[in-house]
Amino acid sequence: MIVTRFAPSPTGPMHLGHAYAAFVAAEAGDQFLLRIEDIDQSRARPAYETQIYDDLAWLGLHWEQPVMRQSSRLPAYTAALAQLWGRGLLYECHCNRRDIAEAASAPQEGTPSYGPDGQIYPGTCRAAPSGAMPNGVLRLNMALALAQIGPRSYTNNGVVLALGDLAQTCGDVVLARRDMGTSYHLAVVVDDAAQGITLVTRGEDLAQATPIHVQLQALLGLPTPDYLHHRLIRDEDGKRLAKRDDARAIARYRADGASPADIRALVGL
Repeated sequence: MIVTRFAPSPTGPMHLGHAYAAFVAAEAGDQFLLRIEDIDQSRARPAYETQIYDDLAWLGLHWEQPVMRQSSRLPAYTAALAQLWGRGLLYECHCNRRDIAEAASAPQEGTPSYGPDGQIYPGTCRAAPSGAMPNGVLRLNMALALAQIGPRSYTNNGVVLALGDLAQTCGDVVLARRDMGTSYHLAVVVDDAAQGITLVTRGEDLAQATPIHVQLQALLGLPTPDYLHHRLIRDEDGKRLAKRDDARAIARYRADGASPADIRALVGL
């Protein structure tokens, strides 16, 4: 059985891109789950979460209960971090964005400067962990992590790909932020395993992050699902839709008298 999920963040109104992503996920599997990714409580709003449910139901989509909410799963994320900390794979980072930019201003020739999280961290604070795990920014020592798991591969859009040298292409990614206790990379991996997801469908803009997630799955002893990275819905200028683009919000189309069939046509389905 193929289990898929749609995992929106309640930080703004759903737009056409979200509708397309939800349709792809719902139609790609046998079981469709919903997860509310609300780890950023500074931006999450209950009204937007309610609107997600309303818009999805109006689009004719049905999901199994209960809905997973990341804000209730901090103990699971802390347990995963503690496992990695105990194996010497994490370290506390005190750098701000300016520190990182200055330290990475002269990269070695042929070495990428940017990865899926932006500017690749130069390893300024990298050190062996000691004592209790701190409640701050924690980064993954990517080189040590790769050495522990060995060669890995995953299926992306039906093609088997090697994990590659993430120390070069991604650097030491953040797995816990001071104000969240986790990060997108860690939370999505732990949650996909908890929900039994077998096929992850998401936008092609996240394809670069997938190797990070496959590596974390290996480190934490979690299953690796298949991945399907779909096209993005863009505006007339070719830019990816953002939540601030209210003109393409599903609620706006609904108010203007559009039907779910109209939404499907607008996203090319």
